[in-house]
Amino acid sequence: MFIPTTKEELKFLKWNQLDIILISGDTYIDSSYNGSAVIGKYLISQGYKVGIIAQPDINSDKDITRLGVPKLYFGVSSGCVDSMVANYTATKKKRQNDDFTPGGINNKRPDRAVIKYVNLIQRYFKGENKRPILIGGIEASLRRIVHYDFWSNSLRKSILFNSKADYLIYGMGEKPILEFSKAIENNTSPNDIRGLCYISNKPKNNFIELPSFEECKSDKYKFIDAFNKFYLNNDPLTAKGLYQKHDNRYLIQNPPAYHLTTKEIDFVYDLKYEKDVHPFYKKDGIVKALDTIKNSVTTHRGCYGECNFCAIAVHQGRTIIQRSEESILKEIESIASEKNFKGYINDIGGPTANMYGIECEKKLKLGSCKNKRCMFPNTCKSLKPSHKKYNSLLTKARKIKNIKKIFIASGIRYDLILSDKNFGNKFLENLIKYHISGQLKIAPEHSEDNILNKMGKQSKNVLVEFKNKFYELNREYNQKQFLTYYLIAAHPGCDENEMKKLKKFASKELRVNPEQVQIFTPTPSTYSTLMYYTEIDPFTGKKIFVEKNINKKYNQKNILINSNNFRKKRRYK
Repeated sequence: MFIPTTKEELKFLKWNQLDIILISGDTYIDSSYNGSAVIGKYLISQGYKVGIIAQPDINSDKDITRLGVPKLYFGVSSGCVDSMVANYTATKKKRQNDDFTPGGINNKRPDRAVIKYVNLIQRYFKGENKRPILIGGIEASLRRIVHYDFWSNSLRKSILFNSKADYLIYGMGEKPILEFSKAIENNTSPNDIRGLCYISNKPKNNFIELPSFEECKSDKYKFIDAFNKFYLNNDPLTAKGLYQKHDNRYLIQNPPAYHLTTKEIDFVYDLKYEKDVHPFYKKDGIVKALDTIKNSVTTHRGCYGECNFCAIAVHQGRTIIQRSEESILKEIESIASEKNFKGYINDIGGPTANMYGIECEKKLKLGSCKNKRCMFPNTCKSLKPSHKKYNSLLTKARKIKNIKKIFIASGIRYDLILSDKNFGNKFLENLIKYHISGQLKIAPEHSEDNILNKMGKQSKNVLVEFKNKFYELNREYNQKQFLTYYLIAAHPGCDENEMKKLKKFASKELRVNPEQVQIFTPTPSTYSTLMYYTEIDPFTGKKIFVEKNINKKYNQKNILINSNNFRKKRRYK
């Protein structure tokens, strides 16, 4: 069953009025990879009548009023990506294509979509039709406190203030949104729900105060202090509530929602998803994203890699929340039994595929360490990496009827493989023999320790060791497969000299001319973005170089992708 998006569907279901209407910046794909679909299906499973309006026209009422007035509230999300990231490149050029829009043309998702959608609702639902507005998803989650916005080159207030929504749910939303729905239904205050933010006229007792919006604007060290406190209070086992003054009012952030258990996350992913675009939107054209996610399977949420340029730790969390082997295999069997299945699973993983089944027992009991990371500067001994469980899962998945090949397209942490002395080598063997075709993409990002330290990445020596082991095993198994490398230009701390060193390393040690090179994009709520704005290393307090000139950012990228020198050298080898 699709979640209804038309009046005809409501009539068919004999639903006179919806309880909740969800608004999304993505088209409606009924898939576990679509946050609005997950939340919608989950709430329906709990007895609520839910509808979805995807990519509504913000210049008229034709879409936003299509399903009438909800009984309880509106839920708003920009979609799977922050709308500014979806709409603009790292050099602020407008993106022409959108994989989450029918037809692929980027003309349906407005800039600052959460704010625009809230304003749209408020424009057409007034008086007796006014309902609470709850915002969520990645755009709301990562902009929930005072944050640097690259596209306006300024600090912005919490999106809860700028949107004028009533409430905000951050992180993974199943638990808090169910509690919120019950509170609104019972006409009780939701203000004590974990994972919820709201606006108050006064601070909350026993919560940690963050430097105010005005303090952050006037003093970059205050902004660093605010972000540090914010970042360190994201684990539900250790986090305190926060508050931050905006003018004469306060943003209140309750402690994070508790993680789902394996049983609970199995329930969410075992819900019946159509794995297709809703017919109402499908008629408008092909949705490219469907090609990737249709036959892909999520194994877990969360990532303890904590790369400083990545926001997963703030949004999904630093703890691996994994599905059971039974739930995952059941989903693969379901995909493999479909009439038009060609035999290929596109992906079986999570934010970092090979973190499935690997987690620190101490963290699971006591929460994340405040002054220590699992993977940086080296792999923590307390983590005790073991790919045994992931190897077992993959072996069983390969034996399922109609399966020809299962690809692992999610990120792989090669340093995690090397740290696993018992099962890491076996996992790499399986990867090479069964789960890649032609190439394996990995993300070292850079080669120079000065930059890697600012990225929160391990030394290039680990990369070289992995590269040698990868090609050694390829020769052993008579495979002609190769590594491709994701690299970043113009990360805070990086100048042209550092890029020249990276170019030399890539040519001499990796024997490649890099092609997968992206210019660093400062996205909300990451340490790298904090460095970009403040030009200060938040871990040392020292000033650092930050390239902010767009042409010079291109120069850094071009140093890597210019192939002339590389080709000349290759002729003499």
